[in-house]
Amino acid sequence: MKIISWFRFQLKRSFDRIRNENLKKNALQAIPFWIASIITGGVAVLYTKLFVVAENCTSFVFNHHAWALFIVSPICFVLAWWLVHRFAPYSRGSGIPQVMAAIQLSNPKTNPRVVDRLVGLRIIFIKVLSSLVMALGGGAIGREGPTIQIAASIYKIVYQLLPKWWPKIAKKNMLVTGAAAGLAAAFNTPLGGIVFAIEELTKTHFSYYKTAIFSSVIIAGLSAQALLGPYLYLGYPKLDGLSGSIFFGVALVALISGLLGGGMSKLILLIFAWKARFKFRWHHVAYVAGCALIMICVAYFVNREVLGSGKDIMEKTLFSPEKYVHWYTPLLRIGGPLLSFTTGGAGGIFAPALGAGASVGSLVAGWLRESDIDTNMLILAGMVGFFNRRNTITVYISNTGT
Repeated sequence: MKIISWFRFQLKRSFDRIRNENLKKNALQAIPFWIASIITGGVAVLYTKLFVVAENCTSFVFNHHAWALFIVSPICFVLAWWLVHRFAPYSRGSGIPQVMAAIQLSNPKTNPRVVDRLVGLRIIFIKVLSSLVMALGGGAIGREGPTIQIAASIYKIVYQLLPKWWPKIAKKNMLVTGAAAGLAAAFNTPLGGIVFAIEELTKTHFSYYKTAIFSSVIIAGLSAQALLGPYLYLGYPKLDGLSGSIFFGVALVALISGLLGGGMSKLILLIFAWKARFKFRWHHVAYVAGCALIMICVAYFVNREVLGSGKDIMEKTLFSPEKYVHWYTPLLRIGGPLLSFTTGGAGGIFAPALGAGASVGSLVAGWLRESDIDTNMLILAGMVGFFNRRNTITVYISNTGT
């Protein structure tokens, strides 16, 4: 009996030791995710506030000294392009294709320097600086895509700082979680970040890290919420009491926004292909400065709605009595991002695409003389329809390395 008791004691002690070691290992594996998530939340909030300040400065200059933008905007556009071209070429655009490429290349067989060019400390600084400079010049860009690349860079930096004795963590899991945390922080949507992480990690050993990943994404979203306060990207538009005829309007908006979104995608790709044939640097400078001047001329002589991310149009049409836009507003909201995104500076196209779709829905609602509630539904339908076409740009660019 004593021998049996001794074996039981030794077996129990062995199980306890294994359980304690597993708990310690799991905790150590989760800590880097948590630290990176808190940093991501803080950086995302700071970036958001700086972006708002840049857009407000543009509005102030336009309202008081609009002529000054004919000088300021070309300088800002060229400077934003030069920062990317000179210091971090892979910080251009929204950054989502770069993150997708970094995730695919994050394996032991790939040279780490390849991933370092896609996400890292230099990317963070140039991404923030270039996009803020372009926003200051009135560029029709967004901050949401850049936030995802910035967050992935933060997670990669934390991963690189881990000592060699630390329990191993897959770099791919860190990058995917960083992208998901950036999404959660940018839109205050932890659930959306979790869904993104699940979609990207279901083909890997996701089960080993699900607690750390889920908690990390939630912490990033809550950190941003704690600093900015509770908010929704677009609030709660009223949709109760829709009429029975709304289906015709939704189908019409979906058709128009889909065609316009596809046309915008093809134009962007054609411009990229045309720019690839530029042989001299001054060709790029002339193109970038020309895009800025065209935007300012349109803003000055036609309507200022061509400037900025387009979020003000979404908020105005969804939450104010001014439900309907001018007939040319969708053209402005397509032309502005088209000119800004193709310059080669840093800046996303997520919010501009939503703004363009919202203007399409608002215009169609004006044609059909819909009620305010039905108009809100058509605006949201336009945003969804236009944004789905925008995805073709991301997929193409990520596959071709443009």
